[in-house]
Amino acid sequence: MSARICVAQIGAAHGTRGEVRLRSFTEDPTAVAGYGPLESEDGARRFTIEALRPAKDHFVARLSGVGDRDAAEALTNVRLYVPRDRLPPVEDDDTYYHADLVGLAAVTPDGAPLGTVSAILNFGAGDIVEIAREGLTPLMVPFTEASVPSVDIAAGRIVVVPLQESE
Repeated sequence: MSARICVAQIGAAHGTRGEVRLRSFTEDPTAVAGYGPLESEDGARRFTIEALRPAKDHFVARLSGVGDRDAAEALTNVRLYVPRDRLPPVEDDDTYYHADLVGLAAVTPDGAPLGTVSAILNFGAGDIVEIAREGLTPLMVPFTEASVPSVDIAAGRIVVVPLQESE
C-alpha cells in the first residue's frame, strides 16, 4: 500500500443525484480527474470521476457507481488513492511528493538526529514538517529553505534548523 498516493478526499454529499464534494490534494487540483480509477484507502472500492466542476472551495464530482444521495453520504471522508506510477515524475529539484518525505530522518545541520518526518501539514499558510521525536512532543517547522535547507531523498534524510524553543 505504500506505493499509493492519496490524491483526494470525498466530503459531504452534494444534491440528491449522488454527487459529492471532493477536495483535491494534487498540485493542479483538476488533474485528479485524469489519474484513472481512484481507490479507497483499503483498496476495496474503485471510483472513476465521471464529471468534475469547481465550487467555492472544493469540487463537485460525479463518481462511477454512486447514483443517489444515500450512496454519496456513505462515502463522506473517504480518502482516494492512486498508484504512485500514475503520477507524473518530479522534474524540479525543489519539488517533492509529500509521501516521499514521510519517514525520512530529520537531522540538524551538524548531523545530530532530531527524529523522523511523520507528516507534511498545511493549515493554509504554507507547508509544515512534523517531526516525531521519541518520548517528546512532535516538532513542527515551516517547510521553507531557511528551516529545511536540505532534502536528500536518496540518502533518506532532511536537514532541519530547529526554531529556538521559548523558556
